[in-house]
Amino acid sequence: MLKTKSIRTAIDRSGDGLRILVARFRGRGVPASRYDVWMPSLGPSERILRGVQRSAVSWTRFSRQYRAELFLDGPIDKRSQTVKNHGQKFTLRLIKRLAQRGHVTLLCHCAEDGQRCHRHVLRALISGARI
Repeated sequence: MLKTKSIRTAIDRSGDGLRILVARFRGRGVPASRYDVWMPSLGPSERILRGVQRSAVSWTRFSRQYRAELFLDGPIDKRSQTVKNHGQKFTLRLIKRLAQRGHVTLLCHCAEDGQRCHRHVLRALISGARI
């Protein structure tokens, strides 16, 4: 089961399973005990994050750009002729498999009740899309 939570929400040791912080920044004062794994590469880039925070970019455009960023080729792809990474495709597939076998919780710094948070976009992508 794949869930989302705010990093500030109470930890449920029996229901959260693997807690993955999916933010570019770990956050000041956030102890490592609040999450099991930090994957900053699953957070939106600073450019589009600032854009949506300043209301310079619509939520729809932010969501589209964030999904596109997750699948951008990296510099390593230029060095590999046969196997291309294509961004976070393999990481997303791993999270999807882990969630099919147990509980996985995607964490971010946004408020628990915040509907406009990239963790919801990421959850929908992992849960619904073929990766």
